[in-house]
Amino acid sequence: MRTVTDLPHKVREEAHVLIPMSDGVRLSAHVWRPVSSDAEPVPAILEYIPYRKRDLTSVRDSLHHPYLSGHGYACVRVDLRGTGDSEGVLTDEYLEREQRDAEEVLAWLAQRPWCDGGTGMMGISWGAFAALQVAARRPPSLKAIAIASFTDDRYADDMHYMGGALLSDSLAEAGTMFAYGTCPPDPEVVGDRWRDMWHERLEHTRPWLLEWLRHQRRDDYWRHASVCEDYAAVQCPVLASSGWADGYSNAVTRLLAHLDVPRKGLIGPWSHKFPHLGEPGPAIGYLQELVRWWDRWLKGADNGVMDGPMLRTWMQESVPPSTSYAERPGRWVAEPAWPSPLVHERVHPLTRHRIGEPETGKNSGKNTERGRLTVQSPLSVGQFAGKWASYNAPPDLPYDQREEDGGSLVFETETLAEPVEILGSPRVDLEVSVDQPVAMVAARLSDVAPDGRATRVTYGLLNLTRRDGGDEPTVLEPGCRYRASVHLNSVAQAFPAGHRIRLSLSTSYWPLAWPPPRPVLLGVHEGTSTLALPVRPMQDYDATLSEADPFGPPEGTPAVPTSQVTPPEQRWEVRRELVTYGSVLEIVKDAGTVRFDDIDLEVGRRAVERYGVVADDFTSATGESTWTMRFHRDDWDTEIVTHTELSCDERDFHVSATLDAYEGRRRVFSRTWNESVPRDLL
Repeated sequence: MRTVTDLPHKVREEAHVLIPMSDGVRLSAHVWRPVSSDAEPVPAILEYIPYRKRDLTSVRDSLHHPYLSGHGYACVRVDLRGTGDSEGVLTDEYLEREQRDAEEVLAWLAQRPWCDGGTGMMGISWGAFAALQVAARRPPSLKAIAIASFTDDRYADDMHYMGGALLSDSLAEAGTMFAYGTCPPDPEVVGDRWRDMWHERLEHTRPWLLEWLRHQRRDDYWRHASVCEDYAAVQCPVLASSGWADGYSNAVTRLLAHLDVPRKGLIGPWSHKFPHLGEPGPAIGYLQELVRWWDRWLKGADNGVMDGPMLRTWMQESVPPSTSYAERPGRWVAEPAWPSPLVHERVHPLTRHRIGEPETGKNSGKNTERGRLTVQSPLSVGQFAGKWASYNAPPDLPYDQREEDGGSLVFETETLAEPVEILGSPRVDLEVSVDQPVAMVAARLSDVAPDGRATRVTYGLLNLTRRDGGDEPTVLEPGCRYRASVHLNSVAQAFPAGHRIRLSLSTSYWPLAWPPPRPVLLGVHEGTSTLALPVRPMQDYDATLSEADPFGPPEGTPAVPTSQVTPPEQRWEVRRELVTYGSVLEIVKDAGTVRFDDIDLEVGRRAVERYGVVADDFTSATGESTWTMRFHRDDWDTEIVTHTELSCDERDFHVSATLDAYEGRRRVFSRTWNESVPRDLL
């Protein structure tokens, strides 16, 4: 990243500004604004997240908020209530209270003497969720949003119930927020109240996983704040971005298709990162794009930001399988609109282990049944699946799929005589039968090289009891035939000539997804089952676009100074024991201890996830998330340790959780939860 210090405006910084809410709670804000805004008010841009502005996001914040402020904006980074140095308690994600708080913050900003009355919202992940959700509430000052790595569908396209199947990332995210929501505020900021504020958080928290498990269907809990329920509610311009290695690769194109406002889409090869910090690379000059976006919609500049294509995306080239990539080879391609007039669906029949030639003309839709292929996958299928979303904690991308395919039903094309490029969401339309009342299908699309190595390109999950949607699941009758469509995550991928395209179907995908109560024998009926690929022919202008490079190099302002006190540790380990037949995936994400030099604060973060199973006992599946977070300055020494464990039998999920808080070596708080939630056809 190119560090920029010479900005159009000199910036003034206020690290702790209290914003009052209507119920008396005060939220803590960090404000960067042009010095000139004392006399010449400017628009305000809000980022609103729970991840501790004073320390844990301070390095990232320092790269982009001063940059945008130096281009003529008041940038305001607010901790949600109950997090960082804000008052109150955070009890769940995306609640009504959280969104009302955001509206009150925007109203407060619009009334500041240094604000001209117009506001925008920006963010990644939770911050993007917040911006999109608040935009749908249409606060009067909000003129535009810029969002990255988000979804408009909280039930089926977040880390909870993909295709109606329970994701293990639901446990992982609950564990993360169990830790972040119980950290203490900084006494250097809030003074002697810090201990009372901390204990209020400790007393009123509870494992969010319990609430998420109580809503296994697509009910009003998930409909709330899911913008897909009413796209028309969003009335302001939207700049939406994400990455193909992220779990949130689908929502950008859905917004482009369904919103009726000025909108632009951008999808790179990135994991869960802002585009200017994008990994795998290439990262881009996203902050320059933001300046142009805000200049147009907050200042009214006639700068042509809406000219050109609606969507720019990175067409990924073939790569060998790897759990991490520094760069993804490829090129930028452009779409004038979405759905794209350049992309057409090519439907391939699934015959005996083959992906047949596309259905065209006279034979389209006239496949006749040729037989039934069956599979009952072992629980080992999925151990090389990587994370639901790559959070750029390598190795968290899927590895070589050949071992996974050994427990799967595999269909494959002939060797490609010419390249094939896809852009969008592949779909598998199946006619299936099963031998159990609850069953799932995992579908994976891979690029198979001439030497046999298989790189997963995209995947999708479907709980077959929810084949008609997640609102009202139905029991499967053994032996009956059902039609079911598995929608795979959107992707842009080039398959070169000489390679093959492989579709793999499995009845489990552990530990990425929680397995059904019992092993399932799945029958797939040939001829009446198909694979639909969104094929995009290469365009002449693609080469021109790629050569011109539509984006500048990544830029940012200088990062706040930090020192690494103890080293980080990253580990991803699969272990199999061949006496008891136990297998374990253990993930260690340890940031070590980092000193934030400007505030003389040392922070340690360590997360361990562990997913275990014994042989093919589907009720032996267990997942654990353990977090340790420590904050130390002089004689202030605090630590929180959280542990969440999810296990099951055929009827129930079982949640065990503990929360311990320490001052020095003295434990000052401890609580334990042991609760069960019935499985709802899951």
